[in-house]
Amino acid sequence: MTPPLAARRWRPSPLIQTTLGIHLGALGVLFAWPQQWAGALAAVVASHLALTAAGLWPRSGLLGPNITRLPAAAAARGEIALTIDDGPDPAVTPQVLDMLDAAGARASFFCIGARAAAHPELVAEIVRRGHTVENHSHHHRHHFSLFGPRRIAADVAEAQSTLGRLAGSTPRYFRPPAGLRNPFLEPVLARNGLHLAAWTRRGFDTREGDPARVLARLTRDLAAGDILLLHDGHAALTPAGRPVILDVLPTLLERIAAAGLRPVTLRQALQ
Repeated sequence: MTPPLAARRWRPSPLIQTTLGIHLGALGVLFAWPQQWAGALAAVVASHLALTAAGLWPRSGLLGPNITRLPAAAAARGEIALTIDDGPDPAVTPQVLDMLDAAGARASFFCIGARAAAHPELVAEIVRRGHTVENHSHHHRHHFSLFGPRRIAADVAEAQSTLGRLAGSTPRYFRPPAGLRNPFLEPVLARNGLHLAAWTRRGFDTREGDPARVLARLTRDLAAGDILLLHDGHAALTPAGRPVILDVLPTLLERIAAAGLRPVTLRQALQ
């Protein structure tokens, strides 16, 4: 495994700085003008609601840096990023890999640490075929965004260790379950040298079983620099009972090629 990534400096976002200022101001008001406690409390509550709303918006950069598109240099090269979440899945991932191979495409697999530990051979196969493995938390808890700083740090670190050991390369990017998070995440990512990566658009393929609708969402205004999100784990099923990604991916890859775009990993695009 490659060494751990170097920590990067954490800089509180303007929203977090404002929230800290509101808290300090509220304390000052309580000491100087205790009769104004209701107004101070209202300001604090409003600031917490703003933080919560920012965390519930997966593509938001209000809590810290968030990659939602590839940089201009990658777009100029006609690159697009396919990101595939929630695997590896022994029934789906091998077929996804075959489809990517057939199209000469590369993808970033945001793997769940516990699933990777259960299927180490699939992680090795993802890497062997030229794709990259990134961090999608260790347990993929749906209430991840409610975790405190210690629990976030433990979950991220466990996945980072597991995925780095199995893939032979330390993950560089992190995506929280469903993209939901809270202000405690960015300092943890900074300490681990990780970067938050969201998407430009997604097909909602964990709950939409109609391949045509998933494909339409992914290809609407398709352009160089896009980051697309699909799932090889927790995939919704088509009316025929197939994981929807298996019906969507071949046509999606054809559309990408027809548009003159080239699917690459996030590492290739962002290095």
